[in-house]
Amino acid sequence: MPATEKLVCRGVWKLFGPGAEAFLARTPSPSREAVAAARLVPAVIDASLSVAEGECFVIMGLSGSGKSTLVRCLSRLVEPSAGEIRFEGRDLRAASERELIELRRHRMGMVFQHFALLPHLSVLENVAFPLAVQGVARATREARAREMIALVGLEGREGRLPRELSGGQQQRVGIARSLAVGPELWFLDEPFSALDPLIRREMQNEFLRLQSRLRKTIVFITHDFDEAIRLADRIAIMRDGRIIQTGTAEELILAPADPYVADFTREAPRAKILSARAIMRPPTDAPVAGTIEAGRRVADFAAEIEAAGAPFAVVENGRPIGAVGRAEVMAVLLGRPPEGRA
Repeated sequence: MPATEKLVCRGVWKLFGPGAEAFLARTPSPSREAVAAARLVPAVIDASLSVAEGECFVIMGLSGSGKSTLVRCLSRLVEPSAGEIRFEGRDLRAASERELIELRRHRMGMVFQHFALLPHLSVLENVAFPLAVQGVARATREARAREMIALVGLEGREGRLPRELSGGQQQRVGIARSLAVGPELWFLDEPFSALDPLIRREMQNEFLRLQSRLRKTIVFITHDFDEAIRLADRIAIMRDGRIIQTGTAEELILAPADPYVADFTREAPRAKILSARAIMRPPTDAPVAGTIEAGRRVADFAAEIEAAGAPFAVVENGRPIGAVGRAEVMAVLLGRPPEGRA
């Protein structure tokens, strides 16, 4: 069955400057020259995307590509200049300020690059803070906060102040705080980019662990393709305010929409991304050394191929659909396109 759409945006624009909405009403699809002539600054241009329930959807691009502005438009922290945004079919642009506040308090969670912890509050108090804003009774909110603190691995540090924690621990507090309200939609804007590489890797692992348990619907912003391929179900690549291409990491590598996407993914670790299905050749009548599931990544089975003297059959639902051998694996490891994709 098709996945349920949790968040959808269609034709979203954000132009900074006076009269942006009226300008777009008169000129629904303006050129960059027309936008510049109107003395407006384009940040998001005609963006459309759909995020399925339980999906981790990553929006990525270089600095200034518009990704952070887009995610703020999706939550209406920044007001879009034009376009449609729907959460569970509900038109967010038609929601009142009061309705938006209720949505953010009860159904949306947000984590940003800067932890924004309240320095005079303990870990427990920081995590419980959004529940206090909701008016939840102290005993109830502290019990919920303790659950979230344990979930992110900070049990025993409830009484510490933020300055007594490492950067990674502070970010865990921020994550626990955003989860305390039980959000259905979780926005994370470069939450790990300020961390040292080892701590960043640790936090990515923690994120994957949490997502495997909670299955939140997530919009995650990053400029790091390695981070995107670790975390994402699908990825949207932005450039100069536009979404250039959306797809899985494998789709972006095998069928880039333009030279920019191809260049963006050029250094990606293909062995960790490409599957047996992506690199297989037609089924062979020759003897095979075994079978490999079509969805397995090259990095997972490369050693098996190398050790065997014969190709493996690629199977899907128990049925052979192709074959893969040393030549196909070596092409991936050497950065060449799979057979037939040159």
